[in-house]
Amino acid sequence: MKTLLQEISHCILCKQHLPLGPKPIVEASINSKIILISQAPGQVAHRSGTAWDDAGGKRLKAWLDVTETQFYNPNNFAIIPMGFCYPGKGKTGDLPPRKECAPEWHDVILQKLSNIKLIILIGAYAQNYYLKETSKRTLTETVSEYKTYLPKYFPIPHPSPTNRFWRSKNPWFEELVVPELQKKVKEILNTL
Repeated sequence: MKTLLQEISHCILCKQHLPLGPKPIVEASINSKIILISQAPGQVAHRSGTAWDDAGGKRLKAWLDVTETQFYNPNNFAIIPMGFCYPGKGKTGDLPPRKECAPEWHDVILQKLSNIKLIILIGAYAQNYYLKETSKRTLTETVSEYKTYLPKYFPIPHPSPTNRFWRSKNPWFEELVVPELQKKVKEILNTL
């Protein structure tokens, strides 16, 4: 795994499309129990080199009910975004993740992970890519039907502050779904 992650760290597949240049941010261990598949690192993560090192990351850790130490332990969580590098700024947030990363790298990484108990699909890009025709018409429908994707997948919205309107319109997510997510994560992290 170390060799593969090092190879990924030198990836320049979509260099010409990245305003701040390539800086792939991926984390995994052959012992990882839970995979977090999200969009792409934001500008803060690009600068720090640490995934989820921002307000969205703080909310995600709260949703998972894990400490920083638990979250950044690759034996607990593999962090594999749809796009490995910061894609640049769009009109209402960051641009979509680059489409080159997932087809190029995801299967190669996933083949090395034999201890996975759950894949958390964060946001529509990850959900559409992995759930394909089984994803519902909207992210809201997919997330509300999360039980149909268990035990393999658990779809959730992106925790970015730009999604605060979605969260305010859908209080059921934090009231009903987050406790189920926390319970599932706690069960997995407490297994040997």
